Amino acid sequence: MQGLKNKRVLITGGARGIGAATAARFLDEGARVVVLDADKDGLDHAVSQMPSLAGTIKADVSDHRAVSTAFEELDVLLKGLDVLINNAGISQRKPFFEITPEEWNKIIEVNLNGVFFVAQQAARRMLEGGGGVILNMGSTNALMGYPLYASYNASKAGVVELTRSMALELAPEIRVNAVCPGYILTPMQQAEYTPEMLRACEDKVPLGRMGKPEEVAALFAFLASDEAKFITGQCFIIDGGEIAGGLASQK
Repeated sequence: MQGLKNKRVLITGGARGIGAATAARFLDEGARVVVLDADKDGLDHAVSQMPSLAGTIKADVSDHRAVSTAFEELDVLLKGLDVLINNAGISQRKPFFEITPEEWNKIIEVNLNGVFFVAQQAARRMLEGGGGVILNMGSTNALMGYPLYASYNASKAGVVELTRSMALELAPEIRVNAVCPGYILTPMQQAEYTPEMLRACEDKVPLGRMGKPEEVAALFAFLASDEAKFITGQCFIIDGGEIAGGLASQK
């Protein structure tokens, strides 16, 4: 991709899954990458797999004070920021009536509040440095009705609308887009679904399989690159055609 070499990149939730695949892709593009995650063991594993990382930061994105401190660490590591991949998130599969207030709040705090806290810190630094790109992690759950995911659906719908608002307010210096994956075979997906459930998901996808983290990472790389310089305020679906025919709502 054009324009990614030597870019300063922060990836939240970058210790595993899509985040780790995205870190690897940006390293391949010649970027300087820092990974932020709440999982210390995951960060250690990421370093062992990607020794060329510019650094790692342990922080909980749902805590605005921790995010502020994390960016102070980032200032030392990168001395500025060009690209944010706002990827950190959690999920819960549970019937609507069984979701507790604590569970609801946790999903919103990480998936929506965390995106806001991180983006706000990143945008301040990008404006000081002359511009940048912010890419927020949405989901097809933000766009279609999925049963058993009320809290997750609501959090990701919020991310999409936050992305649009940010794109309008931060233009022209900062481009802001959301990436909305469908069924991607990640550790989070595997933890929630049985093998039978995963096969049922594949049956819903017109392309006949679940997506790979590396495929989402490639979309992030394109949107961060100079080849996407006229793209902002958009939501990019990567789902193998899953929601094209409304298949996502079928139980």
